[in-house]
Amino acid sequence: MTPNSPSSQGSLSRRSLLSSTAAAALAVAGGAPLLAACGGSGAKNEGTTTGRKLKDLLPAYVASDLAKPDIPAKNGSAAGYTKALPAAALKVSVPRRLGRGTEFSVMAPIWGNVPQRGNPYWSAMDKAAGVRVRWQNQQGDTYGQKLGAVLASSSIPDAVVIPGWELNGRIPSAIANKMADLGPYLSGDKARKYPNLAAIPTGAWQRAVFGGKLRGLPMPAATTPNIAMLYRADLFEREHIEAPTTTREFFDLCKELNAPRSGVWACGDMSWAAWGIFGVLPEKPFYWKLVDGKLVNRYETDEHLEALEWSRTLYSAGFVHPDVKAESGNAGDLCASGKLFIYNADLSDWYGKTAVQRVDDKKFTMGAIDYFAPDGGAPTLYARPPSDMWTFVSEKAGEEKVRDILALANFCAAPYGTKEQRLRQYGVEGVHHTFEDGVLVKNGKGNNEVFGTYEYIASAAPYVAQPDYPDVVKGMVAWQQRQGVHVRKPLFHGMQIQEPNRYTELDAEMEDLEKDIVRGRKKVSDMRRAAADWRSGGGDKLRDWYKKLLDETGGSVS
Repeated sequence: MTPNSPSSQGSLSRRSLLSSTAAAALAVAGGAPLLAACGGSGAKNEGTTTGRKLKDLLPAYVASDLAKPDIPAKNGSAAGYTKALPAAALKVSVPRRLGRGTEFSVMAPIWGNVPQRGNPYWSAMDKAAGVRVRWQNQQGDTYGQKLGAVLASSSIPDAVVIPGWELNGRIPSAIANKMADLGPYLSGDKARKYPNLAAIPTGAWQRAVFGGKLRGLPMPAATTPNIAMLYRADLFEREHIEAPTTTREFFDLCKELNAPRSGVWACGDMSWAAWGIFGVLPEKPFYWKLVDGKLVNRYETDEHLEALEWSRTLYSAGFVHPDVKAESGNAGDLCASGKLFIYNADLSDWYGKTAVQRVDDKKFTMGAIDYFAPDGGAPTLYARPPSDMWTFVSEKAGEEKVRDILALANFCAAPYGTKEQRLRQYGVEGVHHTFEDGVLVKNGKGNNEVFGTYEYIASAAPYVAQPDYPDVVKGMVAWQQRQGVHVRKPLFHGMQIQEPNRYTELDAEMEDLEKDIVRGRKKVSDMRRAAADWRSGGGDKLRDWYKKLLDETGGSVS
């Protein structure tokens, strides 16, 4: 099987697209009454929703028992499935079609070529779910720009997929003001009409509450780290190389592996991994910790500066592949081709690279290095949000469309081992894939048509299922479970927080500055100055706002 969705292609961009948030800001005016736990006079939809009010909004959780995983979830990991069943042995999670044939439009990102309208995959999904979808796919790399323009217009599609990394500027306000309240259809026992949606973990739904209403259909995620230090395990084994367990060992190993004259470099940009090694706080809104009763922001911490300095030393020592430094090459592809040894990316790239390379090299093997503290020992890792991508329904959609969108979401959220999941992920047997000797294999048509857009509508509880490479499934889930031992929840974990609009762009330039620092174009001291500017430019007032939120909620959704 060839991967063709973000979950199997590697890391997704977290860049703030200012054009999108600015465009959305032009369209957002007014708003619903204040329903969040925090916010001053005149505030609209600021803060968060917790406690009894939150509980009343959430769907009643009813676990699915249709498929028992080969590797049960543990320590916040995904579940693992190493086998594929023949079609006749698959369970049924949607015994009757819930859709009534309504046509509706869906805007979603896609990483790859957009399939032609009316293709057999889309037609099969429409028929099975009882709906008629008009896809408005946009390339994932520029999705934020398109999203901003759409939210600023008066012609919002009936359903819109919004990733968490696009929740910048006024986009959360646009969600609260332009997207439908799904509570009347899903809150409490109402969700039982949609069993696959009811089986989505409660934590994922908590993050789908915007402006005091249940507005999103979530794509659940494991709470263990998604960024991993991936490496060529086959080459390490051949050369009898041990994985590093300290930053000093990592540097020394890079020095040993680096051979520019032979066209081989030690690593890619390791900045994302550095956040985990040095225990750097996550990004907003989870970028606070309490020190002696005072909230301290990610950009004010020594850990953040130390991580930048360490990443910078890898560049200055010449260990980073020049194509990575120039942002003209993909580190994963360079590693797969033997031109560098270690890089950081989404854990799913482990499978993605394996699926491509083992076609010609059966011994090709990837691995992921366990996180470590700078001087060795247990690292400080922070839990990921239990969901970070949602589908929203336009408030103009009308009840008939809302119900059919929910019917499609219920179909898409079918768990592994069901007929619905098989169709969504692999398409039609004999048309898009074959099943031979217990292995599912997509053909050319499957790779060109069966893209990951449907999983964004809604998804089951997180799992890893690649029966064509069970060793990869075992390796990925085992890595998650080992890291999960060291994961702690940051302040405000699991909350969907909307900052006041006046503060949403305070840290807009930080990512570019981080990149400039590690590449040697700026100094680490420039981050200290940027943090001072952040404080004087509104950061201290934002700190006070978050402290009030912390006092009112305890920093927890319970």
